[in-house]
Amino acid sequence: MKMKSYPTFDKYLAAQRPKKAAIVRAVRRFVKKHAPKLTEAVKWGNGCWVKGKAFVAYVYTGYEGYVQFGFVKGSSLKDPKGLLHGEGQYVRHVKLFKPSDLKDKAIVSLLKQAAR
Repeated sequence: MKMKSYPTFDKYLAAQRPKKAAIVRAVRRFVKKHAPKLTEAVKWGNGCWVKGKAFVAYVYTGYEGYVQFGFVKGSSLKDPKGLLHGEGQYVRHVKLFKPSDLKDKAIVSLLKQAAR
């Protein structure tokens, strides 16, 4: 199966179903507000944010019912509320079921740690 390719983050966003697009738009605003030095990109068919050439965070819409907001070095982040999911060596993600899930201050902390 070939991975979809999008030339810009806007094109990636436009290809999402309405409910998930609303969450992705919320994540986009969230990242711009709390980590404005990160740059939007599309890598491996997903919307993501980079710092220079370093891949920092991503959104993944492939699961039913939620959007993953993930961190490439998530296993090294301090997560006292236990919000991060994943079992790989590095990558961890938060499950977002609706845009308002981003109101949790702990997610701000995770993003700021990842953006350092």
